[in-house]
Amino acid sequence: MPRWELGSVRQETVVKVLVLGGDGFCGWPCAVNLADQGHDVLIVDNLSRRKIDIDLEVESLTPITSIGERLKAWEEIGGKPMRFVHMDIAHEYQRLLDLLIDEKPDSVVHFAEQRAAPYSMKSSATKRYTVDNNVNGTHNLLAAIVESGQNIHVVHLGTMGVYGYGSHRGATIPEGYLKVEVPQPDGSRFEEEILHPASPGSVYHMTKTLDQLLFLYYNKNDQVRITDLHQGIVWGTNTDATDRDPRLTNRFDYDGDYGTVLNRFLMQAAIGYPLTVHGTGGQTRAFIHIRDSVKCVQLALENPPEKGERVKIFNQMTESHQVGELAKKVAALTGAQVNNLPNPRNEAVENDLIVDNRCFLELGLNPTTLDDGLLKEVVEIATRYADRCDRNRILCTSAWTKTQAQAIGTAS
Repeated sequence: MPRWELGSVRQETVVKVLVLGGDGFCGWPCAVNLADQGHDVLIVDNLSRRKIDIDLEVESLTPITSIGERLKAWEEIGGKPMRFVHMDIAHEYQRLLDLLIDEKPDSVVHFAEQRAAPYSMKSSATKRYTVDNNVNGTHNLLAAIVESGQNIHVVHLGTMGVYGYGSHRGATIPEGYLKVEVPQPDGSRFEEEILHPASPGSVYHMTKTLDQLLFLYYNKNDQVRITDLHQGIVWGTNTDATDRDPRLTNRFDYDGDYGTVLNRFLMQAAIGYPLTVHGTGGQTRAFIHIRDSVKCVQLALENPPEKGERVKIFNQMTESHQVGELAKKVAALTGAQVNNLPNPRNEAVENDLIVDNRCFLELGLNPTTLDDGLLKEVVEIATRYADRCDRNRILCTSAWTKTQAQAIGTAS
């Protein structure tokens, strides 16, 4: 099995990796990192995220170049060339199958899903699009791997949201599997490990839950090797590799549909806009810096399951925070004001979130935390491009139900 050393420039074995969704917020820095490690990287993307920018009439706060310019810039600064294929894996099954047969990749990293919960709740059209794109894309990939007859390792970017954000009664969320005792009529009990019960909080989270079941089935039936990464909310923008040339810059979403909560706070602080806290701010979420996200993907590729081993599930996060406390932290750093607004989401007012993430720590991840000085770095980036911000796109206008729509003033 191909192996390489985290952080090294040269490896004993070069592996071929298909990065599906490799033009996106997480996919692009991941692809660059793998190429930086000397691996053969092929990006597959339908560029739908760029089209959604046009549909929503909002742009990344950071100016991002075309995928062609990105790849050209990477090669010009000395990076190992990456290739690109424009493909919609949810609707071009035969092309996907032919690509797997022709390329014979060692691994596939699967980012090719609509990634925003608010966007998935925006309308019936975005709900249907999210299900169609995400579930069909994942199933097409698994079916194509089986039909190709290849022993490909799939690394999938999932979400902590599959566990739900209700009360876990102070219990620690394990990495994917939960030990349960099943009582029998005769009074005896037996132990079993099952997938942690799912409690999706949006159509987006529901698709990731369905992904889990697809992985469970194809792993059991066809012994497809799969690692599912339950990722927390990503903050930050660039990695060391994407910082090497402005043309490599990663996207920075700040709008109400795609902006992640901490990046939104930092951008709002940079332009003097009150930090938008939904509800009481008692929602607890898991977080991870984009630099750690790409390292985790690399670690997952380095440590694949054996054929016949059950789906590996890692909790890809480094720390948890209440949203309201996070806003106070940013306000203390920047002097920003905090504004509590009605919550567009149908969710618990407060929740606990204690997460077991020991697998990545044991594999060598050295977590980047909010106290490592990178908050200021994000504020500096947001300040530099403040003139690109459309203040009319900051607030979230996508509501979970008609009740929430009335509360935030978007009911028709």
